[in-house]
Amino acid sequence: MILVTGGARSGKSTYAERLLAKQCEQVLYIATAQVTDEEMAARIERHKQERPAHWRTWEGHQNLGLVIRQHRQPQEGVILECVTTLIANLLFDLSGGVSSDDLDFASLEVVIHHQIDDLIEAGLMCPTPVYLVTNELGMGITPENRLARHFVDIAGRANQKLAQAAKEVWLVVSGIGVKIK
Repeated sequence: MILVTGGARSGKSTYAERLLAKQCEQVLYIATAQVTDEEMAARIERHKQERPAHWRTWEGHQNLGLVIRQHRQPQEGVILECVTTLIANLLFDLSGGVSSDDLDFASLEVVIHHQIDDLIEAGLMCPTPVYLVTNELGMGITPENRLARHFVDIAGRANQKLAQAAKEVWLVVSGIGVKIK
């Protein structure tokens, strides 16, 4: 399992795709983004067009460890793009529309980290390369918004857990990858 991290628009997804393409011709691309408006639909479509046509795509954000175990073909490498979007979607699902002032973020984090733990287990057991792309959120200021602060905390701890378990960790800045583990 290889973790590729960096800031927004740092080139981390493209970098991970290039690394995986050097190792595997066949790829299962797990896309965690959801269409929420026309602009997001255009972004998702652009990403699809940039990927090789023969790569298979799985769209979703729940039980992705199970997706890796049950839907990956024998010769396929895996790329999951992206963990922070996965966490945001899970947080949204689990909140049930409740105001962020009323949310029990500790309980929500437990559920999210169960999904992360299962993803780690599946990634480590997979016989082909698994690349996880995530945003590095810890280099900015602490957000003023309560929901954003908790999101950064939850994602930061998940990233630490993923980095600890990963065989390799790459930090991408301006399209340039630096191996940090």
